[in-house]
Amino acid sequence: MHLVETMAYANEVPWHGLGTQVSSDMSPEEMLVAAQIDWTVSKRPAYTIDRPNCWNIVDPTGEANFIRAPEQHFLVRDSDNKVLSNCGENYVPFQNAEVMHFFKKFTDAGHMTMETAGSLKDGRDIWGLAKIAKGFKLAGGDDIEGYLLLNNSHQVGKAMTIMFTPIRVVCNNTLTQALGQAGNRFRVLHLQMFDEEIHRAAEEALGISGNQMQAFQEQSEFLAGKKFKTESLENYIAELFQPQLLVERGKSNDPSKLPPLRDEFKRTADLVRHAVDLSPGATLSSAKGTWWGALNAVTYVVDHQKRSHEQGNALHSAWFGSGAMTKRKALSKALEYAEAA
Repeated sequence: MHLVETMAYANEVPWHGLGTQVSSDMSPEEMLVAAQIDWTVSKRPAYTIDRPNCWNIVDPTGEANFIRAPEQHFLVRDSDNKVLSNCGENYVPFQNAEVMHFFKKFTDAGHMTMETAGSLKDGRDIWGLAKIAKGFKLAGGDDIEGYLLLNNSHQVGKAMTIMFTPIRVVCNNTLTQALGQAGNRFRVLHLQMFDEEIHRAAEEALGISGNQMQAFQEQSEFLAGKKFKTESLENYIAELFQPQLLVERGKSNDPSKLPPLRDEFKRTADLVRHAVDLSPGATLSSAKGTWWGALNAVTYVVDHQKRSHEQGNALHSAWFGSGAMTKRKALSKALEYAEAA
C-alpha cells in the first residue's frame, strides 16, 4: 500500500504500479477527472457542547446544547463530508481544479505534458506531475527527464509547494528539489485566494525549473565523471544512514582492529551498498564506479526498497516526506565527496 486514494497516469506504469492509465495528451482538466480529484472542499464552522462529561457525544440533544466554537472551522470534502483538517478563520482553501489549472498555460503552449495526478492520505494531499519538454542524456544512454511536481495539502499548516523533479528513466528514481531563489522552497500559504498573482508566480516557477534542469545536468555530468574509492563510498553511505556508527568508530584507539565498515551496516545501508553494483542502470558507463552511480543507489533504495515507518507511506515519503529529504541530502553529500575525489 502507498496511501494512494485515487490516481491517474499517462505513458509508462509508475514504479509503484498504482493508478489508472490514461492517454498521454490529456489536458489538466481531463486529468483532474481521470484522477478522481474533481471534488471540492469547503470551510465549515466548528461546534462543541455547553456541558462537560456529556455521555451522548454523538447526539447530545437533551443533555447539552451545541455552541459555536469562535474562529474555529473544519475543512470538509463536499462529495462525502469527510473532515480533512481543522482550520482557523483566515485559512483559504485551494480547490483541486484551481491547483491543476496551474499547468494549463504551459500544457497549452507545449512546454509540458500531464503525467500523473492523484490524491494521497484520504484526500489530504493532492498532487499533479507534468513533464517538461526538455531532458538530457548522460554517457551510455542514461536518460534523465525533468518534471514539475505540485503538491497542495488540505491540511492546516501546510502550504502549496512546487518542486523540480528529475527522474532517471532506466530505474524511475526521483529526486525532488524545491523551486525558489537561493534554495528556498517555492510555496504558497493558504492565506490568499488562488488568483492571478499566484499564476504569475507559477510562470516564474517554470523559468526557475529551466534553470534547475540546467544546473542538475551540470551536477549529474560532474558526478558521472568522478570515480569513487571503496572507502569513500562506504563512508558516504554510513554518513547518510548510520552517522552514529562513524562517530563510535572514530573513538577507537586502534582503528586497525575495527571490523570493515560494511560489516557493520544495517539493512538500509546494506541495501544501498548492494544497489551500487546491482540496481537498474548500475552498469551504464555514467554510473559504474562513479558518484552518479552512488547517488542513484541511494535514490533507488529510498524509492523502491526502503520500508516506510508508516505502512503505506512509500509514495508520499519518496516525493514529499523523509525519503525526499534523504535524497536531497544524498545529492549534496555526493557532490562534496566528488569534489574531494
